[in-house]
Amino acid sequence: MLGTNCLTYQCRRAFLVILLAAALLLLIPAGTVAAATTEDLVVAVDSIWILVAAFLVFFMHAGFAMVETGFTRAKNAGNIIMKNFMTFSMGSISYTLIGFTLMFGLTAAGFVGLSGHALTDDFTHLGLSVPIYVFVIFQTVFAATAATIVSGAVAERIKFPGYLLYSVVLTAIIYPVVGHWVWGGGFLEELGFVDFAGSTVVHGTGGVAAFMGAYFLGARAGKYNEDGTVNALPGHSITLGALGVLILWFGWFGFNGGSTLSALDPDMGLVVVNTNLSAAAGAILAMLVTWMRHGKPDVSMTLNGALAGLVSITAGCGNLSPIGAIIAGAIGGIILVFSVEIIDQKIKVDDPVGAVSVHGTCGIWGTLAVGFLATDGGLFYGGGAGLLGVQALGVVAMVAWVGVTAAVLFAIIRSAAALRVPREEEMKGLDIGEHGMEAYADFVPR
Repeated sequence: MLGTNCLTYQCRRAFLVILLAAALLLLIPAGTVAAATTEDLVVAVDSIWILVAAFLVFFMHAGFAMVETGFTRAKNAGNIIMKNFMTFSMGSISYTLIGFTLMFGLTAAGFVGLSGHALTDDFTHLGLSVPIYVFVIFQTVFAATAATIVSGAVAERIKFPGYLLYSVVLTAIIYPVVGHWVWGGGFLEELGFVDFAGSTVVHGTGGVAAFMGAYFLGARAGKYNEDGTVNALPGHSITLGALGVLILWFGWFGFNGGSTLSALDPDMGLVVVNTNLSAAAGAILAMLVTWMRHGKPDVSMTLNGALAGLVSITAGCGNLSPIGAIIAGAIGGIILVFSVEIIDQKIKVDDPVGAVSVHGTCGIWGTLAVGFLATDGGLFYGGGAGLLGVQALGVVAMVAWVGVTAAVLFAIIRSAAALRVPREEEMKGLDIGEHGMEAYADFVPR
């Protein structure tokens, strides 16, 4: 009976494939298939892959929203969702109209691009194998990812208008300059800096900006006591947080895999295998470290450990071996635990979701990991310290640029009294104060 059922299933499946193929042939104008060259087909396949990857990265914004919502309190859930939603909406327009040109225009002294426009020019100097609009949407979802990282670090006390202004400036100016240095023909690319999918460009930029935002905002009410002790302000749904992490892990296959910019790249398999192994190693080591130190495996830290592993491999996913990816992710998971504690308890910068540690600290580590572990040029593979030096230079340049510009931006917003909500509003929750609603109408917020 089982064999008969399998045979019947295979017949139905074959019939559906034939039917679909016939339908497609009817839809394609006569002569098109015959006229298509091998180059046309390569462009089509590459375009489809890059678009699918872009859609996966777009879906990551749902993951960010769930992580940040779950790791914060119920009274602010609607505000978290709104910030993430509008980060992508406003960032899409500001990056497309301004940021893309600054990132990929013809370079001016290796610092910034100053020619062309994403909506009117084809950017032939980039040597793209796909239509420009395919490349534009892929880069747009990356820019919005860098911006949304900050949302979690400034959660539960930032004014909504001030956050919107930050989102526009980061995607239009701050992020594109770093992107130009590395991917747009800038000075770091010329030096041989390696950042395959954005440990520095995306995550480092977002992480440093997140630190500056949280610093200028100050801690949430009740976070720190006068004697220096720290109070935990736990989120309201570890379930939502876990869902968000799994969505991000899934989307990261497009984030890193799509950065090959070709469906025919022979390293595609290596990239996605490295991505998966590093995430798994980060989760395992974060779990083990918290288990050994506190006697229990911490759930939220383990979830963030997976993200730490993902960030740690993003720069070198195409340059490390699978063993190297495991090492990078494992070290990232360890670094995460101590980074969260140092930032929260020693530096006393209040980051509700650990965004600075996950994206900033582990983004820096992931960038440096290439200098140690790259199979071609890495220090541990006999390549000397040259690549490591270039990677370190890139980290310093990114931290300096983003740190200064983000500090100036948040200082301006604060001076305009547009940065932090009043204490009374913070205590009631930003859902009511900023949006006049409650995400959970029947839920009594803590």
